[in-house]
Amino acid sequence: MIITFLGTSGANAYPEAFCKCINCEQARALGGSSLRKRTALLVNDDLLIDLGPDIMAASQIHGCSLSNVRYCIQTHPHADHLDPSHFLSRSPGHGVIGAPCLNFYASQETLERAAQTFERDLSKESLLSPETQENLNLKLHSIKPLQLFEFGHYRVTAFPANHAPTMGAMLYAVESDDRCIFYGTDTAALFDQTWQAFHDNKMRFDVVILDHMYGLNQHGDDHMNAHQVIEHMTRMGNEGLLAKNARVFATHIGHGGNPPHPELELFAKEHGYDIAYDGLSLEV
Repeated sequence: MIITFLGTSGANAYPEAFCKCINCEQARALGGSSLRKRTALLVNDDLLIDLGPDIMAASQIHGCSLSNVRYCIQTHPHADHLDPSHFLSRSPGHGVIGAPCLNFYASQETLERAAQTFERDLSKESLLSPETQENLNLKLHSIKPLQLFEFGHYRVTAFPANHAPTMGAMLYAVESDDRCIFYGTDTAALFDQTWQAFHDNKMRFDVVILDHMYGLNQHGDDHMNAHQVIEHMTRMGNEGLLAKNARVFATHIGHGGNPPHPELELFAKEHGYDIAYDGLSLEV
């Protein structure tokens, strides 16, 4: 598998456009890897994790076409992760030629909230209607926590996220070609049932991607902080959940408590993990 980070920031982006905090000012001055769009991930060239608001810009900036994307697994419906206008913009009715049908997998809560936003802001048609989906070159799939589902050459297991409890937020393990990644954002500390499900499903991760919204001296509650990332990485290693030469990356970086990329990366390296940055592409 090849994974590409299309965005690695928290909800505000980093630097936050309206903010004059020291982290945002330094990030503007540094540029490069310190400039972060809202979080999304591309797997190979056909699987997207989160249909986020910045994926169009990411495709242009990082030179990665999304024209072959035929699957999307959605973590939750918060606006920094889901922009339903993309359902329209990628459709034949908006002039898109040759795009495959998009199979969109999400919790029922996420699908219903996406439909509400779509109907309120974009169209009088019901997104949940089979006719609307056909017109949009789209097929919606409702999934549940701890469900294993398959499409193409992928096996995906959904886990409940400790985040936005009324919205059916999910985390995902994605398996393909004898490799496995765990995508763990947005979430606070993982639930006990998630840890148990890792073992029940005999998971061994080659790459782990964890939420790092809060920084070195912030409390983690609805998201994780740096020290919780270290604790989760250590526990995964101790419990045999990491494959040989596994790598752990932090994403969903908030500007409030995390310094710009070079300083944050130095801290992470000292503690055995990496900080993802926009455009980072690696083979798993």
